[in-house]
Amino acid sequence: QVQLVESGGGLVQPGGSLRLSCAASGFTFSSAAMSWVRQAPGKGLEWVSDINTGGRITYYADSVKGRFTISRDNARNTLYLQMNSLKPEDTAVYYCVRKSRAPSSQGTQVTVSS
Repeated sequence: QVQLVESGGGLVQPGGSLRLSCAASGFTFSSAAMSWVRQAPGKGLEWVSDINTGGRITYYADSVKGRFTISRDNARNTLYLQMNSLKPEDTAVYYCVRKSRAPSSQGTQVTVSS
């Protein structure tokens, strides 16, 4: 049974940082390209970032490029998203997903507000 559990969200002031984690189980994590997506209040899902199986190839939405960094630890079956210089428009529920799949987890809430 595929399980993805996100953590690390919270309330942060504009300009602050957070590091999200996603613990994966139930599938061969090291063989799966992974993504982070987010959903802001009242809006649809927005793709944030992709990472390939080995962790060397990454892609970012223009809205987060230069501020967010995706990474993975295949030995720990864990995906990460380092978020710096956070903006109020980054407020959303963040989900980790296997690439091109819909979220199947609860996500973690990130709120950027002063």
